Amino acid sequence: MATTPSHPDELLRETLAAVAPGTQLRDGLERILRGRTGALIVLGLDKTVEEMCSGGFVLDVGFSATRLRELSKMDGAVVLDRDATRILRAAVQLLPDPTIETTESGTRHRTAERVAKQSGFPVISVSQSMRIVALYVGNQRYVLEDSDTILGRANQALATLERYRARLDEVSGTLSALEIEDLVTVRDVCSVVQRLEMVGRISDEIAGYVIELGVDGRLLALQLDELIGDVVADRDFVIRDYVELGRKDRAVTDVQRDLSELTSQQLLDLGQIGRVLDLPGGGDALDAAVAPHGYRLLSKVPRLPGPIVDRLVGHFSGLQKLLAASVDDLMSVDGVGEQRARTIREGLSRLAESSILERYV
Repeated sequence: MATTPSHPDELLRETLAAVAPGTQLRDGLERILRGRTGALIVLGLDKTVEEMCSGGFVLDVGFSATRLRELSKMDGAVVLDRDATRILRAAVQLLPDPTIETTESGTRHRTAERVAKQSGFPVISVSQSMRIVALYVGNQRYVLEDSDTILGRANQALATLERYRARLDEVSGTLSALEIEDLVTVRDVCSVVQRLEMVGRISDEIAGYVIELGVDGRLLALQLDELIGDVVADRDFVIRDYVELGRKDRAVTDVQRDLSELTSQQLLDLGQIGRVLDLPGGGDALDAAVAPHGYRLLSKVPRLPGPIVDRLVGHFSGLQKLLAASVDDLMSVDGVGEQRARTIREGLSRLAESSILERYV
């Protein structure tokens, strides 16, 4: 947490990581909950926060869970540095701008929300009566839950991800076979992109659970990594294969951003996806034929560097020409010697054969 993230969701994730099970800060919060004293903790100190502070003590000592617990027994807030490694102030009264809107009713929570909005630093409020820990990050409020509750939701999400991944593998295999046969339509491309985006969204949700679980989420993290694999790279290759990226005003990241901005309902509409990808017919002609450049299939050839892939695609201008290219044809590309040309030729042949067999056998 040494630098301030540009996006509020990033700051929330960093704050959740700082208070995850297994951290010293989480240990301190749990001690406060067990002691039923309540607390108000600011994660950061600058001129704005200093101007809000009234009274209290200037400490600047190393952080420990026991120190946080003892200092929270006193009335007033505790101010830590952004990394939660030092305790900078204790027993201070925080006086944020009273005109800042707040939806909270309790004094501690109202103060926490206003300080978070005014300072930009995360603020933690531990409720003495309700025994909950609430994080205030910008305009967001997030209540910490116990690991068992989070694991329950995470396991449900993981089961959903497994189904999504199975469907993604199915439509991806179909697309590979259709690419070999030169029978790809807009519908086929949009179906794969749709599933890639769905898998990406559910995996992001699970990644959030992994962060919040801390040491309790190690097994979940391994399961997520195994299921996700190279999904992110596959999405890049599909976009590069079918979207005209020669225009300087639109790059792969622009297309990915536009896809991420689609609502869940819009994502179910293949035509909407086609319009985002700017495919023939504006996405409405789902049965219109399209042809890949070859990035996706070439990425499956072992030990083939990215620059070589770019040169091959640029030289042959389409997957069908690549599939028909001889070893001598491949050697005419800069950086492709005889051994690499044979590797590419054999790799593409095996991929073509396996894709057709998977589709029709």
